[in-house]
Amino acid sequence: MLSSTPSSPLIPTLTLLLSLPILFFFLAPRFLPPRQIAISLPDELDDLSLFHKAIAMDAANFSRRSTRLPSAKSHLSSALCGPKIAFLFLTNSPLQFAPLWERFFSNATSKHYNIYIHADPSVRIAPFEGVFREKVIPSKRTQRSSATLISAARRLLATAMLDDPANAYFALISQHCIPLHSFNYLYNFLFDLGRLSRNLEFSSYIEILDNEPTLWDRYNARGKNVMIPEVHFDEFRVGSQFFVLTRKHALMVIKDRKLWKKFKLPCLNVDSCYPEEHYFPTMLSMQDPNGCTHYTLTRVNWTDSVNGHPHTYHPPEVSPELIYRLRESNSSYSYMFARKFSPDCLNPLMEIADSVIFKD
Repeated sequence: MLSSTPSSPLIPTLTLLLSLPILFFFLAPRFLPPRQIAISLPDELDDLSLFHKAIAMDAANFSRRSTRLPSAKSHLSSALCGPKIAFLFLTNSPLQFAPLWERFFSNATSKHYNIYIHADPSVRIAPFEGVFREKVIPSKRTQRSSATLISAARRLLATAMLDDPANAYFALISQHCIPLHSFNYLYNFLFDLGRLSRNLEFSSYIEILDNEPTLWDRYNARGKNVMIPEVHFDEFRVGSQFFVLTRKHALMVIKDRKLWKKFKLPCLNVDSCYPEEHYFPTMLSMQDPNGCTHYTLTRVNWTDSVNGHPHTYHPPEVSPELIYRLRESNSSYSYMFARKFSPDCLNPLMEIADSVIFKD
């Protein structure tokens, strides 16, 4: 009878070693932070070309306005007539609330607004219809908590500036945003002559905060003192990603090179990295703090945030009372937009659209 030979300890060891790469492949995403998307040189050069064109167009139109010559018209804009609001939709998914926005724009004249969409090309999204048809601009991939969101917003601003000289306000909108008032209410609010400053200029509605407890960690997210000398800590600001900027401030944003070269750097501490919440308030606070209200027109509920995300509203929460409550602010103004809503909120929102949301 042949005796059984004990198995060599090398076999399970080799099996384990060979399995490690496979295990790492499947398990690493659960434990490691997502790798930040780098902004490539071709993308950077594309954006710079767009910015230069928009800056040159704005200067040319300023000259035309001075000499009362007619302004240009492009393929995305309608006939030039009076100041317009440019709605800048930043999305990486279908616009789930498109029917609600359609209702919002249904009572508006196209002479008072333009629509632009930055849609992440790495995500398969069906063609947009209705008022959103053919409104997608040349877009690049975006990622949360990365400088790609700054790039996308600047791309939207530059495209809108280049497209139509009548775009006077630029409202950045998320796919999770809903309107809280009618278009006419928003338009009359923004262009109310009573809101002109002493310099006879309108203000930008952007949140600018300087006393948040996490500010120091966020300032050093790219490494300690990396932001110096362009941005010292006492100049570093935070605020909502979503704003309504004047053309003057939109121009400042696309002209900037100094701060951008720091904010586009990858973060070492991704848990404290939210460049899209810092770049715009920091830059405008440094360049024209008195020209900004320091508050946003987009209401967000941070009372029970999870992983940096605000509270998400679901259908059982949607009611007329919620809309009234979301409009309320601590000042004399009303919020105009709100986020964040789950896609299945569309039906209950549509049910109260005419009787509550757009009844101004």
